[in-house]
Amino acid sequence: MTHIDRRGFLRAAAIGMVAGGPLAALSARTADASTMVKRAFSPDYGPLSPVKDHTTGLELLKLPRGFEYLTHGWTGDLMSDGRPTPSMHDGMAAFQPSGKLKSQIKGSGKGHWTALVRNHEVSAYSGAFVEPAYNPAAGGGTTTLVFDTRRGEFVHSYASLSGTIRNCAGGPTPWGSWLSCEETTEINGSVRHGYVFEVPHDGIGDARPYREMGRFSHEAVAVDPATGYVYETEDATPSGLYRFRPTVRGDLAQGGLLEMMKIGGGAYTTYADGTGTVYPEIDWVVIDEPDPGPGETSVVQQGIAKGGASFRRLEGAWYHEGKIYIVSTSGGPTGQGQVFEYDLAADTMRVLFASPSATVLNNPDNICVSPRGGIVLCEDGSGVEYLHGLTTDGEIFPFAENAVVIPAGGVRGKSVAPGDYTGSEWCGSTFDSKDGGWLFANIQTPGITFAITGPWENGSL
Repeated sequence: MTHIDRRGFLRAAAIGMVAGGPLAALSARTADASTMVKRAFSPDYGPLSPVKDHTTGLELLKLPRGFEYLTHGWTGDLMSDGRPTPSMHDGMAAFQPSGKLKSQIKGSGKGHWTALVRNHEVSAYSGAFVEPAYNPAAGGGTTTLVFDTRRGEFVHSYASLSGTIRNCAGGPTPWGSWLSCEETTEINGSVRHGYVFEVPHDGIGDARPYREMGRFSHEAVAVDPATGYVYETEDATPSGLYRFRPTVRGDLAQGGLLEMMKIGGGAYTTYADGTGTVYPEIDWVVIDEPDPGPGETSVVQQGIAKGGASFRRLEGAWYHEGKIYIVSTSGGPTGQGQVFEYDLAADTMRVLFASPSATVLNNPDNICVSPRGGIVLCEDGSGVEYLHGLTTDGEIFPFAENAVVIPAGGVRGKSVAPGDYTGSEWCGSTFDSKDGGWLFANIQTPGITFAITGPWENGSL
């Protein structure tokens, strides 16, 4: 069996959708994070247990009762364009497919489709896997998948960007493209890396770096649909929170102005700030040279020199209902992570929560929000890796456990090596573009994309 029929579930899920959800409830919490706990399992969804993959028959995940999944796009699998799937799956987002993309899919009927653009955080200069390529020597980039949400099966896939390096995260745009970010400032020969690239969800990216969006160790982006401003995170310490104001809304190739957030009087450091910390005085300083070369002052140091605020390893970012949620993977009083909430209309920011200990949340990374307002956090700590949910009471719970162990004989039809991959990170979590009935996520190594479905309406997600 390679697909899951979801007709009955779709009707139930539509009834269960609510506005606000856990984010609204969490926003109303007091400033005391000490009462936050990590539950052994969701009080609504229940405990985790091994579930077989509909694709391979292996028990690759532990999930709550009633949830099921299938896998696709393993490293090395041939895509629809005949190319092997690259390794190191990472950030990802879902889109409503255009007519152009639908016309490329043959033999799949009318379809209830969602498109996924997926990053590959390849660090090797092993050669580009599709043209045009920014750097023909570079092995990173993106691939695009199409999933039928009604039939529960992947129907199309192809390479959509290459010639880049360490494509870690990024973010979707309101105009239907994926911004893929290089998490590096390497220079390969005469070619600089460390840029943002745009990939249409229904085609192949032109591999042009958006130099005015900055050259630094990029992680994620979130776009304000009202203004078209792009908010960018930086995976470094110190790191800045950046805002790119495009000259033409929706056309980032036309350039624009890169700015870095300033808090209060300037030179503020957020490293130790705990839950409830409020930053009412927000300003932005201009980055004079967004594309520094060798020996020139880095983007973050340019911003700090003008009073820009310093953060610890900013990673995930997500836009939801007028606010942007930003993750610092190692910030907060215990160094276990912070989630910031930036209110775009009020131009204020606060620490929504800071983990009081590793037993509550251990170094969060990517974040996404479901159509029901539920929060999914990809934990990138030590030991077995989890996708975590967040209850309306501000309690963290494991939703999916990485149980990927490839047996000694391997997996039929797959080229991945046998081994225990339970310590490999989750990344790229995103809900489908139709009704949020499917959660897609990647396990980076050996490189697998999961499509998970079930009774979401029973709990916080």
